[in-house]
Amino acid sequence: MALYDRDYANENLQTGEVGVQSKSALSIFIKKTYQLFAASLLAGSAGAYVGLDFAYQLNQFGLWMLVPLFAFLIALHFAKKVNGLNYLLLFAFTFTSGLTIAPLIFAYISMGAGQIVVNAFVLTTVAFGGLSVFAMNTKRNFSTWGKALFIILIVAIAALFLNYFFVESTIFSLVISSVCAVLFSAYILYDTQNIIKGAYETPIEGAIALYLDFLNLFIHLLNILGIFNSND
Repeated sequence: MALYDRDYANENLQTGEVGVQSKSALSIFIKKTYQLFAASLLAGSAGAYVGLDFAYQLNQFGLWMLVPLFAFLIALHFAKKVNGLNYLLLFAFTFTSGLTIAPLIFAYISMGAGQIVVNAFVLTTVAFGGLSVFAMNTKRNFSTWGKALFIILIVAIAALFLNYFFVESTIFSLVISSVCAVLFSAYILYDTQNIIKGAYETPIEGAIALYLDFLNLFIHLLNILGIFNSND
């Protein structure tokens, strides 16, 4: 059986048919995954909202803000099946991720460009919804894209650090964000199909994957819109 069937088959009604149990288990798994994803978005939004009041202080930490993020993510990987602790780490991670982007959002708001943040969020939501529905209904198989997407991701991260520390080019930043927007759109297709095919062992893993796709797509769309707005 697929990974999603390990724990959730026990929650099914007794039908006496393995096929019906499997479908029911998958349905429960997907429902819990998207419930956790929605809750993660709320926690991340709460973190961003709280962080607006401390945007200047948070900005002083710079890339050091990534340290607790990775710590929570690594801890969550090992505690994904520990009831209670897994949810605590999930929401600690998503709340902290909201804090990390608060200075970025505050920068736009302080410049009177808060509408760009709203537009980026709306675009991200529409794109995420559309791509998710497409991935669920298409006959095309995106679940085999993992290696290619990971290689592109590594190159993109290297380019981001190169531009951040050395190049500092607006055009290069636009190119990187454009590539990343396409990359994380592809990741939405990939992760969505992996969820509905039972490739994740727990709903938390699926929820984190979707959350990271959404968050990164939002950040890069925000950068793209911000750059075009500054050129106006």
